Amino acid sequence: MKIIYAADIPSSFFAPRSFTGSVRETVQALIDDVRKNGDKALCAYAKRFDKIDFSAAVFAACRSGRAAETSGFSRTVKAGEAVKAVSPFEIPRSSLKECEKVLKKKSGDLYDALCRSRDFALAFARKQKDFFYDFETELAPGLITGQKIIPAARAGLYVPAGSFPLLSSVVMTSCPARAAGCSSLILCTPPRVHPDEKDAPTVKRAWADEGILAAASICGIDRVFAVGGAQAVAAMAYGTESIPRCDIIAGPGNKYVAEAKRLVSGDVGIDMIAGPTEVFIIADGSARADWIAADLLAQAEHDADAQAVFATPSKRLAKKVSAEVEKQLASLATRNTACESIKRHGLIIITKSLEEAAAIANRKAPEHLELAMDKGSARDKLVQKLHNYGSLFIGHTAAEVLGDYSAGLNHTLPTSGSARFTGGLSVRHFLKTVTTLRVGESAESANRIDGVEKALNTAAVMAHAEGLAAHEKAARIRLNDSKADTVRLS
Repeated sequence: MKIIYAADIPSSFFAPRSFTGSVRETVQALIDDVRKNGDKALCAYAKRFDKIDFSAAVFAACRSGRAAETSGFSRTVKAGEAVKAVSPFEIPRSSLKECEKVLKKKSGDLYDALCRSRDFALAFARKQKDFFYDFETELAPGLITGQKIIPAARAGLYVPAGSFPLLSSVVMTSCPARAAGCSSLILCTPPRVHPDEKDAPTVKRAWADEGILAAASICGIDRVFAVGGAQAVAAMAYGTESIPRCDIIAGPGNKYVAEAKRLVSGDVGIDMIAGPTEVFIIADGSARADWIAADLLAQAEHDADAQAVFATPSKRLAKKVSAEVEKQLASLATRNTACESIKRHGLIIITKSLEEAAAIANRKAPEHLELAMDKGSARDKLVQKLHNYGSLFIGHTAAEVLGDYSAGLNHTLPTSGSARFTGGLSVRHFLKTVTTLRVGESAESANRIDGVEKALNTAAVMAHAEGLAAHEKAARIRLNDSKADTVRLS
């Protein structure tokens, strides 16, 4: 890895890292198509991008829909929700359950790991939820203000499925939504051909990666649709004939998915726009070079644009970590990707002190920040100095990989410097903090008017100053009644 001194860090190191390229026009056209043509557009994109022809599935869904109508069957939906009785893209819950059973039988260790990951993530999210609560407070006699915490009704989750489908993303997106109290969780993931239809020219049923389907069952996802890419984001944002419109969309994806989330934001809530992953490790002489190298490579193997950075005041440790990275790369199964990432973006920074390393980290605002130091006052002081990061991992054993999978923390975190102003995906993304007001209902009736009159007078004066005559009248008409002792406040 390249080693430099802190004084030689280029300004570009602190600049936002964006690798989306010029895809906005392409993605906007796709979104517009899905809004206009619904399921028809989704079928076309599945054929174009995923090489899967859904025409037979559409025919089967339409036929099943007609049969459902004649038999009096209809799917239970909420008022105003337009959803077909049968969706060509929906994977039945019975299939999800079957995938879960197969996983448990064939890969018990993975099944147990997913269950444990779910349990920890759900427990942590529920603990977070405890700190969002309703309250009312009487700011002045008769002036009662309040806060209510309301979950989003329907959460849309996106889980990509490349060479290594991200099973953990099912856990990380669904658990905070479930803890928040969302009444419906739907998940979109790229389509796959069912094993029984490998040689068929057109598929008769929707299917997806079986590991993702098993994870969806383990996490209690309500509905799963075999729709991938930016078109899935568009479908969840605006709804189609068979995919219901969602209130918030969460989950990772490629640059097209990221751009789609950016473009639909405002029409639907989103978690964040995530860029390439990154880790920043601060260590002193007590750290193990092989552990640090392993953690650097754990981020570098994600993709060539990932960034792994190590900062230390110890020149000896810096050289040992650099050598250890090369040593571990030689036997790493994902060395091609990791090597390219280290070559493009990897960096070891020699600082004058640990405090300088902390200052650099605060300016960088990394997604993951590790503090590889022994327990003690020096480490505690450094923790207090650090304030810009997605997640902070304190101590030698607190490896970032635990945050990825098995410590309850959410691994969907801010990247590209956005940790300066936001945190990672959590229960708060699926909650609305709204406010309430009651007036003239104080328990002490003799004093209940005083605070209300002052509030009405304040509103009238400020409305007049802003030239809003109707606002002023709306306040004074109540104020006059209050003074006449004819209180009609509620």
